[in-house]
Amino acid sequence: MCTVTRDRLWQPAEQWVRERNPGSVLHCRVGSGQATYHRYDSRDRQHLITYGARMIAAKHQPETASGWLSGREIRKRGYFGGELSTLNLLAHTCCHEFAHLLQQSAGQRYRGSVHNRHFYTILDELHENGAAQATRKALADEAREQGLALPDTPFEPVDTRQQIAHWQVGDTVRFGAGRRELHGQIIRVNRKTCTVDGIGHSKGVRYRVPVQVLSPLTPPR
Repeated sequence: MCTVTRDRLWQPAEQWVRERNPGSVLHCRVGSGQATYHRYDSRDRQHLITYGARMIAAKHQPETASGWLSGREIRKRGYFGGELSTLNLLAHTCCHEFAHLLQQSAGQRYRGSVHNRHFYTILDELHENGAAQATRKALADEAREQGLALPDTPFEPVDTRQQIAHWQVGDTVRFGAGRRELHGQIIRVNRKTCTVDGIGHSKGVRYRVPVQVLSPLTPPR
């Protein structure tokens, strides 16, 4: 995803960005968690795009992919024909974060107004001018060359309303896997996620967790 973002999105736009912010550079990296974001440091004029490893894993399964904003955008705005698949979700994620870079460069990102009409005008343009399709193809080609599975089979979104009804404030839960498994207690039930205060080794950290990845810490008797 980092390579494709640099080659298919940054290179065609690099001159345009530097005309507005001379000396601008892009650095892409993979984070260990699920946080996926664009950040701009005005001191060194560096755009940073981070793709969370847990985000990438979540978008490989219908049960955990449906809660992400990228999935709602694909369905509601008709990107990639409105079809959800791992390939479409990850390609669109590249476009989504790069749209934030272009939004920042155009001076159209404001405190408290990030996903605004300016942002979606930019994101729509990336899909309409062929940049999103080029990103999708390059991502598929790159995965194939590296022997990585990147499914393009469409799947139906999972309705989280029934799943969210199973949880209530005070429930203790687990999420993550293996050495990365975390434990916590639900302090708020949101529309598609639960806010969880860490317990045990996770104490002192607060998480906003998609309901699809939660399991009871102590199985019901």
